[in-house]
Amino acid sequence: MKHIFIALTALIMTSSAYSQFQVSASTGYAVGSAGMKLGEITTVSETGANVENSYGSYGEGVNFQIRGTYFFNDTFGADVSLGYLHGSDQDVTVVNSTSQQVNAIARARAFGGSASLVYKFNNNVFGRIGGLFKVAGKTEAVVYNKAVFTDQEAEAQNLPSGSYSETNYKEDFHGHFPIGLVAALGYNYELSPNLSLFAEAEYYGISLKRKDSEISEFNTDIILPDGTVAAAGVFSIDNLPDGTNKKTTYVDNLSSSDTDTTKRLSQKVPYSSFGINFGITYKFKPSAAKE
Repeated sequence: MKHIFIALTALIMTSSAYSQFQVSASTGYAVGSAGMKLGEITTVSETGANVENSYGSYGEGVNFQIRGTYFFNDTFGADVSLGYLHGSDQDVTVVNSTSQQVNAIARARAFGGSASLVYKFNNNVFGRIGGLFKVAGKTEAVVYNKAVFTDQEAEAQNLPSGSYSETNYKEDFHGHFPIGLVAALGYNYELSPNLSLFAEAEYYGISLKRKDSEISEFNTDIILPDGTVAAAGVFSIDNLPDGTNKKTTYVDNLSSSDTDTTKRLSQKVPYSSFGINFGITYKFKPSAAKE
């Protein structure tokens, strides 16, 4: 306890003698870390069907960040940041067969923030570690589904053989408030006393538990074998097909006797990533204790 008190006293004394505030802006690209199964890819051929898992993380993609950092002394500081993740497309459901083609992808469109402690090993090398949280955004699913009618189905609709339905829709998934870990190690290159460039390797460790989802766009057309649209807008966001719910709620418990199709069991989806960022920092003139 005595040692902790001495350390805190030293930190307060050095903080009163020196402080500096800086702001930075950066961008970078991250790849998925600790990817989990997101869906399946099914290919049907004459010899049979082949199914393979699709793994990934919704944390993969391009990010943009702004950060404010306050240094208490030459070594220790704290920062807060806000960022935006423009996630890469992740395969959720892919089906390739003569009777059906499905391409369902999902991607992150999310705003997040972090609060970290910063340590400068020297004038160039720095590290930071802290908490990561989501501010706003969604996981956006984009689905394309082409289903070829059987001859009986086509005949019942007075359509030629080979006609098909083509459905496109978007569904936005939202999650509960998550808290994760952020850690980074970087190198700072000084251009002038107030301006510098930096590069850093950054790790995000976070997952998101789904809360609800809502279909935002929906359209189904009937198309002839030659590509001509026989009937446009057969189904729409205001006229969804039977069994399709506009809104879905995700819960932890679901009874087998519950017939409410708007409820599904919740799941956690991965947002963890490892990336490289490049940015620029502006340092304000440090304040020092008066003699």
